[in-house]
Amino acid sequence: VTQGDLPNYTNLLDEPVDHGIGRSRGGLTCKVHLACDGDGRPLSVLVGPGQAGDSPMFGPLLEGICVPRIGGGAPRTRPDEVRADKAYTSKANRELLRSKGIKAVIPEKSDQVANRKNKGSAGGRPPNFDAESYKGRNVVERAFNKAKQWRAVATRYDKLALTYRAGFLLAGIVEWLKLLGDMP
Repeated sequence: VTQGDLPNYTNLLDEPVDHGIGRSRGGLTCKVHLACDGDGRPLSVLVGPGQAGDSPMFGPLLEGICVPRIGGGAPRTRPDEVRADKAYTSKANRELLRSKGIKAVIPEKSDQVANRKNKGSAGGRPPNFDAESYKGRNVVERAFNKAKQWRAVATRYDKLALTYRAGFLLAGIVEWLKLLGDMP
């Protein structure tokens, strides 16, 4: 006789939201969304289920940015520009950035370019894209690589997304401490 219920990872319909686990091509997995500064230090981290889209997480990720000022005053919550990959290109994300006065450096997806061109003059003009600035997007990829030097971040052992995110944040704190000179 089996005691208790089945583990949650086999009970997908009962999977609680806070687990951040979802079915993807590679099986059960999660996605980590990261906003970092120009030196690859994390500013905001979110964890979502593997099958979820990237674009809906853009707004909450941007809202999570809060950098205190050393000399006092209100914390900085708005970057000068956002460099993101094609997964974050959407009209809603571009409008959000425009409303906050943030420069968007996000390439268009090829199907969006084709749809705009098919509409002719009714399709509007293409969004501004600074290819030179986009070359700096690799900083985000390098930030992920630094965080994944931690075994618990590279291979998710935690059941709760909250605990997994805490490990990711801990790796980020270490990167910030290196800036302050407290760690090698």
